[in-house]
Amino acid sequence: MSLQGLPALLQRTLEHLNKLGSEFAADSQKVKALLERFLEERFHLAVLGQFKRGKSTLLNALLGEELLPTSVVPLTAIPTFILWGPELRARVHYQDGRPGDEFPTRHDKTAYDGTEHDKTRNGPILASFLSQFVAESGNPKNCKGVSHVEVFHPSPLLHNGVVLIDTPGIGSTFRHNTEATLNFLPQCDAALFVVSADPPITEVEVDFLKAVRPRVARLFFIVNKVDYLSEEEKGALLHFVGNVLREQVGIKEESPIFCVSARQGLEARQSADVALWKRSGLEEVRSHLIDFLARDKTSALREALANKAWEMIADVLMRLRITIRSLQMPLTELDERLQIFEKELQEAGRQQIVMRDLLAGDRKRTVEFLEEQAEHLRQKARVYLKGTVWESLARIDAAFDENRVQEDLADAIPRFFEHELGEMAHAFDLRVSEVLLPHQQRADELIETVRKTAAELFKVPYHALESSGAFQMNRQPYWVTHPWNSTLNPLPVGWAARLLPAGLRRARLEKRLMKQVEELVLFNVENLRWATLQNLDQAFRSFGSTLDEHLQAAIAATHGAIQAAQAKRRDQTPTIAPEIARLQSAIVELENIQAALQAKTRAAV
Repeated sequence: MSLQGLPALLQRTLEHLNKLGSEFAADSQKVKALLERFLEERFHLAVLGQFKRGKSTLLNALLGEELLPTSVVPLTAIPTFILWGPELRARVHYQDGRPGDEFPTRHDKTAYDGTEHDKTRNGPILASFLSQFVAESGNPKNCKGVSHVEVFHPSPLLHNGVVLIDTPGIGSTFRHNTEATLNFLPQCDAALFVVSADPPITEVEVDFLKAVRPRVARLFFIVNKVDYLSEEEKGALLHFVGNVLREQVGIKEESPIFCVSARQGLEARQSADVALWKRSGLEEVRSHLIDFLARDKTSALREALANKAWEMIADVLMRLRITIRSLQMPLTELDERLQIFEKELQEAGRQQIVMRDLLAGDRKRTVEFLEEQAEHLRQKARVYLKGTVWESLARIDAAFDENRVQEDLADAIPRFFEHELGEMAHAFDLRVSEVLLPHQQRADELIETVRKTAAELFKVPYHALESSGAFQMNRQPYWVTHPWNSTLNPLPVGWAARLLPAGLRRARLEKRLMKQVEELVLFNVENLRWATLQNLDQAFRSFGSTLDEHLQAAIAATHGAIQAAQAKRRDQTPTIAPEIARLQSAIVELENIQAALQAKTRAAV
């Protein structure tokens, strides 16, 4: 099926549904949602790597200009999302939701039209603008509270929904950046991992890759900075990196490794040197990784949406056939069958109440599980942070410098809780999935019971739907930086206390520190517990309301079709014959669309 094939078929479906009238408005909305999802779908490709491996230079080379800042010091824990846009611009998003900064500013009337002149003029200016927010020099420890940055660029590379994501470098002095990156990866479709020839791969990178491997669906490798190596040296380097990945990380042999020079690639794009661009190795990366993966995901999405559209049409066809049968059969027989159907609907209503009670019980048990996990985390945090304090105290001299302890805790707390946030989020994703899936299955069975009963009563073909879709949760990747509290409040030491023996002074200091550590543990764990509780409540509320909506929609659509036919029969309207002819014509048109969807889906496979 071509990229244009599915949108055209969905558009034809919308046109026919609109002709059928307001009774099919809900179906039209579903088809519109499918069309929007296809047109807006993105392929999210994260770029990972240790500090100073050339990630930003690699992205600049792929885009063809110096847009992303490069630095000799680590950048902050802020990702940059690079998306397609008709002109070069950027938007900074803040954690507190306040209006973001933009480039170019509203007062800048110059437009970026993709010409070489504009690239020369605006690229470095944008890099300087971004440095104010993603570089440690311009935004130390993210004091500006930036959540993430979006850069829009008219590169053909991004035109088919590819979104490149520049992530913070691992292994820098800001160690919790690594945990934030790991928490983000499950939301991405694939990742490029960048190493370089100097040295080829470090222990820090191996440890990081072991954590990355189970969190991302597809992982590909770039060996950067190979322009100073001979072909023989490149071969030896590839052999070494491949062995490390297989033996120490467990990466399969089919995962490709590309040798590139991002510096040469950027020079080639800026000078339009085709030969240098190919020699840099980046053309192979571009064609094999990005184009292929984007095409692969689009194909899978297209097949899934075509199947979903086929099912929607099957449901509409069943209701149309029920309506025609209702218009054709004797009125007394229609009344009898409607009464039987309404009794089944009453039973469905009772089952729905039972389902709500079961869902409420599972929500309560999930919250109890959260409380158990929070208490376990408090105990674990106490052990870890008190150990940090003891180690810090053992290193300070007789002056008992509390500032040193505070610095050690300021480093330990975000690193510990960022890791635990990722672990807890993953655990609860699995827990909620396991808990809600049986409810989804019961809802699907109840909806199918309603549909099957109607089909059997009116003797029309019946097709079982795969799922009502209440359990599907599609979301765009987002980055969370949590404001962990790591602040101690040292008390001033009076002149009398300074005269106390050193042992007594140290004992008082230890007691005060342990009390404040306990306060930090309670504060940070409660923040994490509360945020998780809010997410749980939102998940259960949204799931429950979606189940109710899908069941009520199935009942209303089928019941409404029969009731409308009954009303027309009682009115003895002379338009019944033309109405039947209109509905039969719509059935033929929708069957043709359904056949086209099925044929093209099979062809794509």
